[in-house]
Amino acid sequence: TDSEVNIRKKTFTEVQTERLEQAERTVLIKCPQKLNRKKLLQYLSSHGNINSHFFFENRGVHALIEFSEKDSIASLQDAIGIPSAAEHHVVPFKSRLFTFTLKNTVSQAAEETPVHLSPQSHIPVTELIQKLCRADSISSQMYVLLNEYQLTEENIKLRFLACSLVRDFARAYFPDSTVKPFGSSVNTFGKLGCDVDMFLDFHDTRKHAAKMKKGPFEMEYQMKRLPSERLATQKILSVIGDCLDNFGPGCVNVQKILNARCPLVKFSHQPTGFQCDLSVSNSIAIKSSELLYIYGCLDSRVRALVFSVRCWARVHGLTNSVPGTWITNFSLTMMIVFFLQKRSPPIIPTLDQLKELADEKDKHVIGGYDCSFVSDLSKIKPTKNTETLDVLLGDFFEYFGNFDFRKNSINLRKGKEVNKPESSPLYIWNPFEQDLNISKNVNQPQLEKFVAMARESAWILQKEDKTQRMINKEPWGLAALLIPFGKSNPSKMKNRMKGIGSETIRSLLDSLKLNNANSLQKAVGK
Repeated sequence: TDSEVNIRKKTFTEVQTERLEQAERTVLIKCPQKLNRKKLLQYLSSHGNINSHFFFENRGVHALIEFSEKDSIASLQDAIGIPSAAEHHVVPFKSRLFTFTLKNTVSQAAEETPVHLSPQSHIPVTELIQKLCRADSISSQMYVLLNEYQLTEENIKLRFLACSLVRDFARAYFPDSTVKPFGSSVNTFGKLGCDVDMFLDFHDTRKHAAKMKKGPFEMEYQMKRLPSERLATQKILSVIGDCLDNFGPGCVNVQKILNARCPLVKFSHQPTGFQCDLSVSNSIAIKSSELLYIYGCLDSRVRALVFSVRCWARVHGLTNSVPGTWITNFSLTMMIVFFLQKRSPPIIPTLDQLKELADEKDKHVIGGYDCSFVSDLSKIKPTKNTETLDVLLGDFFEYFGNFDFRKNSINLRKGKEVNKPESSPLYIWNPFEQDLNISKNVNQPQLEKFVAMARESAWILQKEDKTQRMINKEPWGLAALLIPFGKSNPSKMKNRMKGIGSETIRSLLDSLKLNNANSLQKAVGK
């Protein structure tokens, strides 16, 4: 339709730039419990027009206020007092975090109005299951889950504000630096409550390159030289980390993890309620975020399937918030993308196909790796595939329940199974750094657990009598998969799992170097 054509989907970079600019015109205000919303907005409006605002709960009520003009913030800051240091001494850093109080509460309390609070976390799984049971198909169950879990407009604004507030610190040292979110905050697959991954960026290289061409001579800055980029990264993060720790209002539990493969500073940002990870610009991580953004925008089934499978994996302990030998959410998402590339006809294009559609401005080679792919969504032909999510969910479990992980690896560039280049239990090609396996951390027992759970889930979806379960008020469809297995009928589960545990047992034997293998075999078999 014509109306759809006009709403051109914005490119990843356009969305990012717009939101970063929005965040620069935004302040965060801690409000009193008894709040007169109208008076607060009236007072703030005297400093300039307010574009949008919302209230949320995070150890007290807060208001996020986005002004139309950046100057309004300076005007507001001029009128704001410094807290009186009676028992505490303060660090006099003036940020965009304010506290609003009423002077004579008695007369004003009478006019207080209850404010609508925007939720910043998702409902617990038990509540979700009840909601899912009221839907009318698996497909609509999956969209209910997506709507409950996905980031809201308000939550995204809060994430960009957190980055913008960190950027204010970085700019004290590096005036043209920016702090941008990457990963789940921006790739359309983040769920409410996920961490904010942010990185510090110093160079707008294009501007710089254009400057250098003019004139017959060359001028450049004298800068401190260090033996490696890594050392520079560590020094910069160390200082910014100290800054946040010593001067950042509401920045607590600051941890500098500078010896990691990718050095970072972890901290808790109390005013927004986010757990944040700050690192220094990583172009490949941005390209991965953009690639997922494209896949998430192309077809609504992509996000619905990813959110449902991720929730399923979390319930069954297949994924974990702490690093280890579990499958990561990123690996799981790549497996789902791969599955959708392999449908007939494909639901989403392969990375090689996206690369073919790239034009000059999309060409990016980072550290010798070609990371080019099309950024303009309108150049990608919509799929002719009309399969329902009911079919796709069942087929996903069926597909990976029977996948030959011993022999094959998962390659999103080509969209097909390729022989494994090395013997990791699960091999998923890094879409950009072609010699890396993004699931190298996954061990054999974890992979077997995944296969077992996938088979069990495929079986439940095939065998269940939906109408009967609805009459009996039993969870059905997706809801039935979000209840830990073995609780309802452990004996059924056991018969279907025969032959799956042998490799797990073997790896246990190897690690324990047991003499009496039989006793263990019996113990595990019980």
